[in-house]
Amino acid sequence: MPDHSDYPEKTCTLDRLVRQKKLVDATLSGQKTEQRRDGVYGYPGERFELDGRYFEIVSLTHDRLGDMTDEEARAEGFPDLESYRALIIRMHRGMEWDPEHLVWVHRFREVGSSPTASE
Repeated sequence: MPDHSDYPEKTCTLDRLVRQKKLVDATLSGQKTEQRRDGVYGYPGERFELDGRYFEIVSLTHDRLGDMTDEEARAEGFPDLESYRALIIRMHRGMEWDPEHLVWVHRFREVGSSPTASE
């Protein structure tokens, strides 16, 4: 079993990492390979399922929102950083974009149609 002692305890279950239909679709099409959250939803090596396809967390980092790039926004399934920022502010009423705010970046890749073995 992998050692997850370098990370805090999960704040939510992995099946809730990618939930919004547009983002699920972006993940299934290969456009989305990252998900930022305030808490930890999964550890490297863990897998989650979307529509019968499996994805594995390949890295988990604690990054500042202000360090996010357009390329990372595209990996989130958005055309650019401004589109990502605008959606986050719309989704979280009363939130301001704080460049110093730390988020957990879950990076993942598709591993096929099996929950355990890479294909």
